[in-house]
Amino acid sequence: MVTLAGPVVAMAVTSNSLISAGTVFLFLVLCEVSWAQIFSFPFRRPETCSLNQYFHISALSCEPCGTNQRRDALGTSCVCLPGYRMISNNGGPSIVCKKCPENMKGVTKDGWDCISCPSGLSAEGKCHCPTGHILVERNVNGSLLSQAMCELCDENENSFTKANALGTRCVRCEPTFVNTSRSCTCSEPHILTGGLCFSNTWNFRQRVISTARYGELGMSLNSEWFARHLQATAGACWMHANLTSCQALGNMCVMNMNSYDSTTFDACRLFHYIFESTAAGLSGVHSIPFWRQNLPWLFYGDQPGLAPQVLEATPLPTNFSFKGQNKLKFVAASYDIRGNFIKWQTLEGGVLQLCPDTETRLDAAYSFGTTYQQNCEISLSKILADFPSPVFYDVYLEYTDGDQHHYIWAVPVLNLNLQHNKMFVNQDSSSSKWLLTRRIFLVDAVSGRENDLGSQPRVIRIATQISLSIRLVPNTKNGNIYTPLLTIAYSDVDIKNSNHQSVKISFSVKYEMNQGDAFVQTDIALGVLGGLAVLSSLLKTAGWKRRIGSPMIDLQTVIKFLVYYAGDLANVFFIVTVGTGLYWLIFFKAQKSVSVLLPMPVQEERFITYVGCAFAMKALQFLHKLISQITIDIFFIDWERPKGKVLKAVEGEGGVRSATVPVSVWRTYFVANEWNEIQTVRKINPLFQVLTTLFFLEVVGFKNLALMDASSSLSRDLSDYIAPYSRILRYAVVTAIWLVIGVIQVFFFAAFYERFIEDKIRQFVDLCSMSNVSVFLLSHRCFGYYIHGRSVHGHADTNMEEMNMNLKREAENLCSQRGLVPNTDGQTFQIAISDQMRQHYDRIHETLTRRNGPARLLSSSASTFEQSVKAYHAMNKFLGSFIDHVHKEMDYFIKDKLLLERVLGMEFMEPMEKSIFYNDEGHSFSSVLYYGNEATLLIFDLLFFCVVDLACQNFVLASFLTYLQQEIFRFIRNTVGQKNLATKTLVDERFLI
Repeated sequence: MVTLAGPVVAMAVTSNSLISAGTVFLFLVLCEVSWAQIFSFPFRRPETCSLNQYFHISALSCEPCGTNQRRDALGTSCVCLPGYRMISNNGGPSIVCKKCPENMKGVTKDGWDCISCPSGLSAEGKCHCPTGHILVERNVNGSLLSQAMCELCDENENSFTKANALGTRCVRCEPTFVNTSRSCTCSEPHILTGGLCFSNTWNFRQRVISTARYGELGMSLNSEWFARHLQATAGACWMHANLTSCQALGNMCVMNMNSYDSTTFDACRLFHYIFESTAAGLSGVHSIPFWRQNLPWLFYGDQPGLAPQVLEATPLPTNFSFKGQNKLKFVAASYDIRGNFIKWQTLEGGVLQLCPDTETRLDAAYSFGTTYQQNCEISLSKILADFPSPVFYDVYLEYTDGDQHHYIWAVPVLNLNLQHNKMFVNQDSSSSKWLLTRRIFLVDAVSGRENDLGSQPRVIRIATQISLSIRLVPNTKNGNIYTPLLTIAYSDVDIKNSNHQSVKISFSVKYEMNQGDAFVQTDIALGVLGGLAVLSSLLKTAGWKRRIGSPMIDLQTVIKFLVYYAGDLANVFFIVTVGTGLYWLIFFKAQKSVSVLLPMPVQEERFITYVGCAFAMKALQFLHKLISQITIDIFFIDWERPKGKVLKAVEGEGGVRSATVPVSVWRTYFVANEWNEIQTVRKINPLFQVLTTLFFLEVVGFKNLALMDASSSLSRDLSDYIAPYSRILRYAVVTAIWLVIGVIQVFFFAAFYERFIEDKIRQFVDLCSMSNVSVFLLSHRCFGYYIHGRSVHGHADTNMEEMNMNLKREAENLCSQRGLVPNTDGQTFQIAISDQMRQHYDRIHETLTRRNGPARLLSSSASTFEQSVKAYHAMNKFLGSFIDHVHKEMDYFIKDKLLLERVLGMEFMEPMEKSIFYNDEGHSFSSVLYYGNEATLLIFDLLFFCVVDLACQNFVLASFLTYLQQEIFRFIRNTVGQKNLATKTLVDERFLI
């Protein structure tokens, strides 16, 4: 029974609850009452309640107070009416009041007792005392007096007391009153201001203004803070040398951006007045002439040229390194707005960084050598909540000397908002005009309040840009630095709606060094190499003039020289930029005792310009080579001869006659197809080149070497601060990886792949011999290449058995060698043809290419084709006879090139009467292919990759676009080259794959 009691009761309660709920629901349905009416109630505020009502904080409604009660000042409780005392009080409305007797109508301050008041009652029913008196209701032991007393505070000498603001006790008068008037009153001719009393000798009191100026908004307003405290703090500082007053006056000057105007007696003018007035009587603090006793150190002086002396005259007597002492220990003396010293504190932990972040990332700003950049956007409401009152900082750099004694070095401030006689002198590019200051703050939400210090400010001033500059001493080997400079810029925000307004904040630390020597050395290298480039271009132009057979210097010659010079100058810029980038990469990352620092982003602009120039001129060189390759003259000489004659029916004659056996054209098509395939063969794999570079940069982590910090690690913890990238280091890392991978590929291709797997260039030469087809190639008007493909077996159009037999005989040296000259293997030649030979070639070639002329010049397609076929056979016969020395007036001879000719890339002998064939074992005909221009292509692709990366700083995008442009130009080269091949050789384009 006991066990079941609980569940039974629970069931009963539950059943009753369900019945009650169901009853209520049925009632609501019958009465047609909506649920909206059940869940809604009137909206009331505390101030809408009447005097006899209080705001019930639970029911959120106005409820009546009890008998003899009214609501309190907050409106959320009840209090007794005047003349009534409390009997009990449990909070809120739970209060019981009782009327006081007629002879004791007053109520004590705590409200629990009744008392007789000799000096009358206040509106609240409390005892009231005259000014200067205090109310006494109880004895020292706490017992209640029968009648309250009003005691007069003794304002005479030796006491100097007065009633406090609550009238509950006597306190000593303010010291300035005692010192000035020897009493607790400040009457004429003394001056009362800011709750202080001053003598009438304060001669600048009439000119003091309490205006806060906001130069960024172009407005001024009467600051309530300045109006209340400026005169008082200035007077206390000047006349009494009060420490906190002097600090408070300095703070007001800083709040006005340290601006000085000789015509206006504002906070800074008052500070300067006191500073100058005390110059003779007080010595400098710590022997610093800009720092007076009792005054804060705000300025460095306004002498022209003083700023450069402060910043660069004396290095800090300590040194820094990347491995040992690598922390900049900045400390700050902090003060509140009233001039009270708060504490010494380090800047670590984000003291000057408004943007929130982890402590590790915030502290990374002070790692020596780490370029730091922090940006964020913060709502105005958060700033107002976090910084109700400004805190002021005097920043110092702490260091130790050789004896391990601790010292601090003052850090000057460059306030970009400072105005000197209404001019923003610190925004001038010349440092000799700067006026350096000392004290800063982050947020000022006080000076912008106009009428009430408790109201929201009309304008708020925020330090939106803070930059710390560390400058390395020139030619230092031990990491000596000059005085750091703190540059700060404030933004004035006119508050409209703080919940919808925000500001952008930035904090940065940058490292500088004099880059003049580096620029001079770079310019010298460019000048010397540029001069060599001019000589190289002149030689190339002279060689080109000889190869085209034109002795005249015309506009075409000038343009050609400029094109050659662009290519050579591109190499010069490339060499200089790669050398410069590797210098910074190696010497900056590997140094222990700091001697060099990275160029700043502004100083990198010249370097980026050089890279852009290198790319633009290399692109011009690449396009020039591309156009030259797709416009060459090429012809395939077919040495095959007919094998006998066959009987052939003659149409229209009704008879049969004998005809020579036609020579198969498939060999020529096959050679043409192979030539078409090797047009874009390269010594590297472009896709492998791009993907491998991207792999080393992104996966292995070589990109981390481009960060502007001292670390050489390839991996970084994501929780740590990641410094911004240096564009110079990015360029250096990319070029180093790209060139190493490219060189390795070329070496592998030449030493292994071509030797043991496949050599397409030499295979093409072998194919020409097997096909009995030679290649006659003119890259210039009077210069080109010849591949001798005449078969040593006489015929190539044969069956498999005879072909195998021929190959076997050749392998066993049972036949002559393949060379053009008997008993030699030389099959490839550079050729310099005579002008007569070229003219004869052009006459035949004109007929060969006439089929591509305007339609109005062609008779019919059939006749045009026949003319082209005849021209083809004529060209084939002419070039074959030329190779066989048939034309004595257009003969040639074979010789070796001189070493100097090979080095300079030009020919000394001019083919006047005879053409010249130069033995060419290096297969230099590949210069009209991608294969022979690998260096140009590799550098062009690299510069393209770097330019894209420098523009967007994205290795993945740069890799994709680089491969895309490679494929586009390869497609153009193949397509246009194929059309040119079909045009020049009469090979049907449909048979070219």
